Amino acid sequence: MKALSTVLLLIISIMFFSNSGHKISEEIKLNHIQIIGSHNSYKIAIERPLMDYLLKENPTLSGLEYEHISLSEQLNLGLRGLELDVFYDPEGGHYADPKGLDIVKSLDAEPQPFDVEQKLQLPGLKIFHVQEIDFRSHQLLLKDALKELKKWSQANEGHTPIIITINAKDGEIPNTRKPLLFTAEALHSIDTEIREVFDDERLITPDMVRGNFETLEQAVLANGWPLLSEVKNRFMFILDEGEEKTNEYLTRFPNSKGAVLFVNKEEGNPNAAFRIMNDPMENFEKIKNLVALGYMVRTRADADTKEARENDYNRFEKAKASGAQVITTDYYLPSKLFKSDYKVIFENGSYERDM
Repeated sequence: MKALSTVLLLIISIMFFSNSGHKISEEIKLNHIQIIGSHNSYKIAIERPLMDYLLKENPTLSGLEYEHISLSEQLNLGLRGLELDVFYDPEGGHYADPKGLDIVKSLDAEPQPFDVEQKLQLPGLKIFHVQEIDFRSHQLLLKDALKELKKWSQANEGHTPIIITINAKDGEIPNTRKPLLFTAEALHSIDTEIREVFDDERLITPDMVRGNFETLEQAVLANGWPLLSEVKNRFMFILDEGEEKTNEYLTRFPNSKGAVLFVNKEEGNPNAAFRIMNDPMENFEKIKNLVALGYMVRTRADADTKEARENDYNRFEKAKASGAQVITTDYYLPSKLFKSDYKVIFENGSYERDM
């Protein structure tokens, strides 16, 4: 009888932990988990006078009406995915004194304090959303963001890997200053700044995943991704860009050898391993097929505040069902900028689970 009771307790314990979602087995592989992360993770809300001015000029800019808590607070909450937008500024000062501050003053309002420490005057990659109008960021320098993440990681040993997508932004917008272009040299600076903060023991790199295979794609299709036990406390970075910038980046890292960043290459390319497919409604079957083959995929639960304003979870449900390993949202917490109960979280009350 005692032996039977012990077996029953063991079964109940296994059932509880396997279904709770709060404890993920370290013996599953990286591509067999699903995490919720944030989109444009650094973003501080546009101050109200400027937001109202922009909406009057162009109502579709309501899609900019979202905000995030600090990077560390997001990780403390349980998010394990982040997104950073970077702008090239090797000499410093190119993005200082955004025009939006003058717009606020012209409206007889006082701008909130901005860049008091003059970080934008320093050389190096900058972090914000849109030059001149959506420029407030929890960390204006990529290096500072990386240092914050490293500090958090060191204080939270044993954490699930943090997956970070990076946009290299240089798009021109009417009536704003012209961004500096992301050439091969500029793209290489992303690797340089990451390696100045993180050593190999804190990174998941293409070389690590490729192992002894000839190409990265061969490795993920034949051997799969590393076990979670092998990549605890690490960060994985993906360049979320199209063909032109990706090819420029790869001129410095042929076959992704020596690279920090994974690239968003279509299947069939030797560098293909991690795909960005933002619309799980339109690309549901393709995402499912890619995941089944062994690729990792990032998709989005919502976009441009639409789902949050309508309390619409259809896109999130599709994202979950697709098997995409990374699902990003602007609403891991409900909005404080407009009335909505919309919140993206797994049924187990967590932001990570195994699949």
